[in-house]
Amino acid sequence: MRVGIGYDVHRLVEGRKLILGGIEIPFEKGLLGHSDADVLIHAIMDSILGALGLRDIGKHFPDTDDQYKDISSLILLKRVYELMKNEKYTIGNIDAIVVAQRPKLAPYIEAMEETIADVLNITKDKVNIKATTTEMLGFEGRGEGISAYSVCLIVPSGV
Repeated sequence: MRVGIGYDVHRLVEGRKLILGGIEIPFEKGLLGHSDADVLIHAIMDSILGALGLRDIGKHFPDTDDQYKDISSLILLKRVYELMKNEKYTIGNIDAIVVAQRPKLAPYIEAMEETIADVLNITKDKVNIKATTTEMLGFEGRGEGISAYSVCLIVPSGV
């Protein structure tokens, strides 16, 4: 078994869709980034890559490469899944948290879990997503951005 941790943060800006966990969330702002800036998927990808010892998403999908401009992070997650499969591992479980003052994410958590599980070819019970605020503290509390953390356990395939 191997464990990896991931973290990501993006600034909230007007004129962008808010995509979290592969789901479009109705909100007046979205996350700024080279791709769709899905902080949750980015943190999950980094936790999987970390568990595999394959560095981070910046190494695999650099923001200097135009092929990743505005790309769905779910496509990138599928590519990370393929890397994991080639290394003969599968997901044991993922535990992740999104840190955002607004919008309220509880109504979207189950859809996020289902979407992530589907891309990673695992059952939904292996994906646990949580959301929290910072009680108005820090950049998340001021509504300047959203961050996400993820821990992933991978196990050899067939175990």
